[in-house]
Amino acid sequence: MDKNTHQDRSGKRLTDYPRPSVAVDTAVLTIGPDGELMVLQVPRPGTRGWALPGTFLREGEVLADAVNRSLADKAGVHELHPRQLHVFDALGRDDRGWVLSVAHVAVVPAEWLADRFATTRMVPVAAPGRLVYDHREIIALAAADIRTRYSAAPDPDRLLGDMFTLRDLRLVHEAIAGQTLQRDTFRRAMEPQLRPTGDRVAVGRGRPAELFCRVVDQPSTDGCSTTG
Repeated sequence: MDKNTHQDRSGKRLTDYPRPSVAVDTAVLTIGPDGELMVLQVPRPGTRGWALPGTFLREGEVLADAVNRSLADKAGVHELHPRQLHVFDALGRDDRGWVLSVAHVAVVPAEWLADRFATTRMVPVAAPGRLVYDHREIIALAAADIRTRYSAAPDPDRLLGDMFTLRDLRLVHEAIAGQTLQRDTFRRAMEPQLRPTGDRVAVGRGRPAELFCRVVDQPSTDGCSTTG
């Protein structure tokens, strides 16, 4: 059926309804050198302002492609796999017109952002600065989302490698949480989801620390899974 002739129950065609512009904006989060949760920001062309990497959806383009295009073109970041977070649709959120933003979030190791454009910046999530539109709200929601995920599972975004010490795991979770976590409570919560590898690693002058990996359905021959 021709989409231009189809009518709904009120007798209107699809083209009779006003259409908003659709944008994508992505909160790319990582842990900084000082153990803070950081967010990637890009400069606004022709202004002194900052924003999350984003763009408008083009005709014939899916959201994921628009996200990847915006990250590459505006931040020099490639091969991430952001997931959809929320649709921001408040009226008047964008002074350019009626714009819906499909916000995305990606949590990645800092080294994945090493080749980002020099014009970009990494800013603490707790102090994101002055941003355009509702990008500050997007950052806050992205941080809350991953804090919920990290409260339930050991490093679900794999900021650490396949094997790690409990201390390293706790430090990552503290960076995500933005606060110190009680060691014994953290260990009791995470240990049921971890598998000891039988290996240890020297840490300072003390006894070598035990290495763990995440519990998954199909372990590899070394006791740890190589799949996510």
